[in-house]
Amino acid sequence: MTDAIDRGGLAKRFWEKKPLNKMNQKEWEALCDGCGKCCLNKLEDEDSGEVALTRVACRLLDDATCLCAQYEIRHNFVPECIVLKPSNLDTHAYWMPQTCAYRLLWEGKPLPDWHPLLTGTPDSVHDAGVSVKGWTVSEFETPEEDWEDHIIEEPI
Repeated sequence: MTDAIDRGGLAKRFWEKKPLNKMNQKEWEALCDGCGKCCLNKLEDEDSGEVALTRVACRLLDDATCLCAQYEIRHNFVPECIVLKPSNLDTHAYWMPQTCAYRLLWEGKPLPDWHPLLTGTPDSVHDAGVSVKGWTVSEFETPEEDWEDHIIEEPI
């Protein structure tokens, strides 16, 4: 599989040497493992603040590739889609998937062994069984009141 995320020409293990807020755009984008979990709809408990992932995918998620089908223009379709940046990670990390590289590095943890930056292949996230490939349900076909029926346990 061709990697949709440009990881070529980056310094070896740059994420271990460079703080998140010093990364350039290419380095920042390369941290994405392509799991698709950030594109799952979440439910947040108003009292505890606990966030649960559901199998209910954003309308733009292609669950065959685990990538946004309209990444560059996604805000035209989903205005509330977050643009994750070093400057806003502290306010968004709590709802990011437990295996997310951005969250892990923000928490001072290492990347998992299956991360494409370590394996050199974008398929490693799927081979490890930690992506949403092939098991999401459509937000158009799943009423919001039924989302609780689709809660998944993390980490996956």
